[in-house]
Amino acid sequence: MKKPFAILICLATLLSASSPDDIQKIPNLKLKMLDGKKTELSELLKEGPVLIEFWATWCKPCLKGLRFMDGFHSKYAENGFKVLSINQDTPKSLSKVKSMVRSRNFKFLVAMDPNKQIAEKLNARLLPTTLLVNQAGEIVWRHQGYMAGDEVEVEHQIQAVLNISETEEN
Repeated sequence: MKKPFAILICLATLLSASSPDDIQKIPNLKLKMLDGKKTELSELLKEGPVLIEFWATWCKPCLKGLRFMDGFHSKYAENGFKVLSINQDTPKSLSKVKSMVRSRNFKFLVAMDPNKQIAEKLNARLLPTTLLVNQAGEIVWRHQGYMAGDEVEVEHQIQAVLNISETEEN
């Protein structure tokens, strides 16, 4: 009798934890950008929603997904939307990060989090982790990992937060 009851409690907890009503407000993060400048997340949110992408140069799925993130950054910029990529490489790899971003001609914003303090605050334990933050500073969507085709769902979520229908976009 105890086992089925325990399973029901676990399921109820999981279902309530993933409730859309349980929107997490993001803290105002202080960001050290790849170019050495500093900013705060609240500054980026003034213009519109921000997609946060945690990644590292050694993470192959991250690199596959980043090219789509760069496209979304450019495609929806006129709507105030930005992609903020937060790199998890060590301080020793800073030049590697800079050369990779430059060689791939990425236009999105790049912040550095070598000690994983920001990742810890936002519960980004796996790479890549994607968070979509609305202009009110609420995490409205979270995704971990990257497989071919995930970019379709990412774009769908971006359009939803921007209130853009697919017919408007085409």
